[in-house]
Order: sequence, then C-alpha cells, then structure tokens
Amino acid sequence: MTDGSGTTDDPWVLKTPPGSSEYTMYRDDSADPPAIVCQVGSTTLRYHASAIDDLHDWLTRQGDWVPLGAADELKPAADGTVEAWGRSESNPVGGWYGLRKGYRGRFGMYLPPLPEALGLAELTHDVRNNSMRALQP
Repeated sequence: MTDGSGTTDDPWVLKTPPGSSEYTMYRDDSADPPAIVCQVGSTTLRYHASAIDDLHDWLTRQGDWVPLGAADELKPAADGTVEAWGRSESNPVGGWYGLRKGYRGRFGMYLPPLPEALGLAELTHDVRNNSMRALQP
C-alpha cells in the first residue's frame, strides 16, 4: 500500500518502478474527463482516471508479465508494452490515456506504480526493463 488517500490534499506518494524518483498522484473527479493528476517535480501529467481499471482489465487478459516500455510522447512505444497499449486506438479510450498534449507519454513509467500500490498489480523493480502483471483484488 502507499502513503496518501489519492486526494488533492493527501495525494498518493509513489516511486518509479526502478525506485529512482518519487512523485505524487491524485484523482480529480471534477475534471472532464475525470483524471489522475501526476506531479513529477515541476511537471504535471494527466491521465484518464479510467486507466487504473482499464489497465488492470487488459493485464488480466494478457495473463502474464508485460513489459512497461516507457517512452516520451514523441518516441515510438515498443509493441506489446504497457506504453503501447496506453496509446493504442484499440484501448477503451481509443488512443492516448495521457490528457495533456506534449506530456501524454511516460504512461508506462508513472501509471503502473499506482495499481501496484492499490493491490491490483505486481511490478518488477529493476534498474531498467521492468514489467508488470495483474493481481486479483
């Protein structure tokens, strides 16, 4: 479990999969669409709030470990990775889960620690090339 309750005043405090950087996330249900707000230093990223459950459902269907494949928005995402799924036209939102143009990438870096903290997924925590898989809550 993680520190924080996921609100603006009490955000979740998370670490990147390698454990090298700390950041915060919180739900903003007043946003349209509802969002997960990720604060990494002075940079704010926003993702569809549905990403938590949608990612868990997708991982469950994969049935095994899936590479994270984090990449910036302007760089291609490797096929079969969490990052590629987070951009795919075949995902439930029909494209990018990232909501802020120019900051839509890195889905595979910043979102996976949240489902892990919520008990929905398991991540590897190596220096690079991390993976995740669904857990059944």
